[in-house]
Amino acid sequence: TRRAARAMMALGVRPGTVGCMLGFNRAEWVIGQLAAMMAGGVGAGIYATNSPSEVQYILNHSEAPIVILENESQWAKINQVRDELPHLKCAVLMRGTQINDPLARSWADFLACAEETAEAELEARIAAIEMEQLASLIYTSGTTGPPKAVMLSHGNLASTARNGADLFKLTPGDILLSYLPLSHIAEQMFTIHTAASVGYPVYYAESLTKLPDNLREVQPTVFFAVPGVWERFRARVSERLGEAKGAKKKIADWAQSVGREVVTLRNGGQQPHGLQAVQYRLADRLVFSKVKPLLGFSRTRIAVSGAAAIDKSVLEFFSGLDVTIYEVYGQSEGCGPTTFNRPGATKLGTTGQVWPGSEVKLGPDGEILLRGPNVFLGYYKDAAATQETLVDSWLHSGDLGQFDEDGFLSIVGRKKDIIITSGGKNIAPRNIESALKNIDLIGDAVLVGEGRKYLCALLTLDPEKAERFAEANGIEGSELHTHPMVIEAIQAEIDESVNPQFARVEQVRKFTLLSRPFSIESGELTPTLKLKRKVVCDMHLDEIEAMYGAE
Repeated sequence: TRRAARAMMALGVRPGTVGCMLGFNRAEWVIGQLAAMMAGGVGAGIYATNSPSEVQYILNHSEAPIVILENESQWAKINQVRDELPHLKCAVLMRGTQINDPLARSWADFLACAEETAEAELEARIAAIEMEQLASLIYTSGTTGPPKAVMLSHGNLASTARNGADLFKLTPGDILLSYLPLSHIAEQMFTIHTAASVGYPVYYAESLTKLPDNLREVQPTVFFAVPGVWERFRARVSERLGEAKGAKKKIADWAQSVGREVVTLRNGGQQPHGLQAVQYRLADRLVFSKVKPLLGFSRTRIAVSGAAAIDKSVLEFFSGLDVTIYEVYGQSEGCGPTTFNRPGATKLGTTGQVWPGSEVKLGPDGEILLRGPNVFLGYYKDAAATQETLVDSWLHSGDLGQFDEDGFLSIVGRKKDIIITSGGKNIAPRNIESALKNIDLIGDAVLVGEGRKYLCALLTLDPEKAERFAEANGIEGSELHTHPMVIEAIQAEIDESVNPQFARVEQVRKFTLLSRPFSIESGELTPTLKLKRKVVCDMHLDEIEAMYGAE
């Protein structure tokens, strides 16, 4: 990192200058981020899935003179828009890639530039760094409009890493597998800042498709995942457990009930004892010790879910395997965490208690407000957005929440997502969409009804479950979304399982099953798999209008 920092200085990175990283998780990405910070500059990540125009926007907005690229496919994006990148002077290729072009430098050639900068010059840059100085730009993945650049200081990053290490008692003996986008603050906190502060080793996944294999190989003690990853794990384990018959099935069911009881105890700060402790040890020997290594969780003591809401049923399923998933709530503007469940203080279905050193309160309308050392400096080059979001040092999250009597926060929804019906009823779609996604065949759900008399939903099929359903019932895959058997099965679930949970005005009257899942490529999801609600509704306006007909 010191060598890369000296090379960056030789290539024009001055205090305040931005250096960008573009590629999948690997050592050079982290070295580049830390080197930019060490040189007094600013690190900024670009999502590996970003299009050439999105890459161009970030490079121009940040005015970065240097970008560190993973491979030929990322270079192709730069090359496609190079005439529109007036600030870019150098594209550094990570190890294993060579490009014969004046703009490109190999990793070895890049590091060789360090010889032009004396160690004393680097030491002077390090000594001049202030805690309130800008260290990192996190480009939000933008559910609406172009991404905003969240400015995080050295103090933001250092305090959050320190508090996280203390909260979870992290040590150099912990092990992490890095695979989620490093452009996202949560992955940066686990992979870069907390790892550097504590000194635990980081393994970089070979690819997302290799993640299951890599997990089994590494058996990490700390694992962070978004809800979609946990849901895929649940589906895989459920399928395996479903194959058990007779005595094996009875043992598996019994062990899961013991696991849930023990995890509930631990979440309340207690430990099993007496007969329950004996049952737990037996369940561990017969089931947990066999299932967890197959997932890669034999040593996992800190399993975290964040970046989006996770259904409580997923958390309960894993507690039955003796795995506690600690749900976190936060945003880039708060350097990641606002509230966090933690060992001995966890309530499934909530996002936990206030992050150490911070204050959280609810505004008059229930908006979650955060103040503390983890609150960002503002948005880069966007004073108006900063003034709207940072008011009297309080970060206005845009999320609606409620606290219980023990200080555990539950998220109600997004202020901007609230649906106001023609009857004037305010409806938060979050819980209704979660209930719809619990229907066995459903992958995703978007509630609609703004200015309408009743609610409707756009639904997508879960590809794996839909494929199994099609095979079992002799249905062509391309016909699934219109097949009467599928439509009737989903309607029955809505009538029997979803609508009874809600008041009449919150019930789903009609739905449309779309022909394909939402995706990043089609613009309906952000790189962190957050739904772009307006994009989805705009793209499927005809389907929405058809559901309301001559309302």
